[in-house]
Amino acid sequence: MRDPGLPSLDQLRVFIAVIDHGGFAHAARALHRTQSVISYTIANLEDQLNVALLDRSKRKPTLTEAGKALLADARAVSAKVDDMRARARALGAGLEAEICLVVDIMFPMCRLVRLLEAFRREYPTVSLRLHTEALGSVTQMVLEGRCQLGISGTPVQMPPAIERQLAGHVLMMPVCAPGHPLAQIEGVVPTAALREHLQLVVTDRSPLTSGQDFGVLGHRDWRLGDLHSKHALLQGGLGWGSMPEAMIARDLASGRLVRLRVQDGDELQYPLFVIHRTDDHLGPAGSWLKQQFLDLDYSQPHEDD
Repeated sequence: MRDPGLPSLDQLRVFIAVIDHGGFAHAARALHRTQSVISYTIANLEDQLNVALLDRSKRKPTLTEAGKALLADARAVSAKVDDMRARARALGAGLEAEICLVVDIMFPMCRLVRLLEAFRREYPTVSLRLHTEALGSVTQMVLEGRCQLGISGTPVQMPPAIERQLAGHVLMMPVCAPGHPLAQIEGVVPTAALREHLQLVVTDRSPLTSGQDFGVLGHRDWRLGDLHSKHALLQGGLGWGSMPEAMIARDLASGRLVRLRVQDGDELQYPLFVIHRTDDHLGPAGSWLKQQFLDLDYSQPHEDD
């Protein structure tokens, strides 16, 4: 038995049309061809593949077992070619092939999901690479050109090569587990009491923030590389620390965590900046994404899952 030949894209699309439109005549009308041309194309495709795709013993042709299996492949090939053509058309118009975005871990994840859903609808041909980092690592990735766009909360002086715009703020609040000694203090918790207990702090390895501490009060602290680890340790009663309101709203409502009223104020506005390199011109997709972050209403209540 000879090996299958190489079917053309047109043959595959005629095959799909016969099935989707319910027969040769309907497919011919949909494709603006004669019925004889449709029949000839299917016969040639079957000859190319060495299998019968359609059972013609009945008035309406039906798929054979081989036809059922190969129809899925035909659809996949056709869809891939359509995607390729759409991407080529977009690239020809100046649209980016890919966007790399890095987001500060304090950014509310529920909002990020909704924003990226809108991005996918608006730019379906643009691939996205997403990173989440802490503190100076966001700026470092943009500075080194590894990401075109960043959402940074770094409270340090930005390098001259970085352009930034304030997008909004995330509300941070100090919390601990209900069984923690600090939770037993009624009223305002003195700063001296905070210093005596282990503080859980998110840190990063960026040289931009090397040797700098932000909001560290405790004489003893544990440095953690990600926010979810900090969240778990707080729930486990291992220490106290500040967390984004969105991430702990359900914990506060259920009593898994309690909010601390501290002497220096129990809320902190954590700034979020949209950043990119001054010498890196954002394309249509990058500019659209940047504007979405700037247009978000950060004052509205939100909650992460």
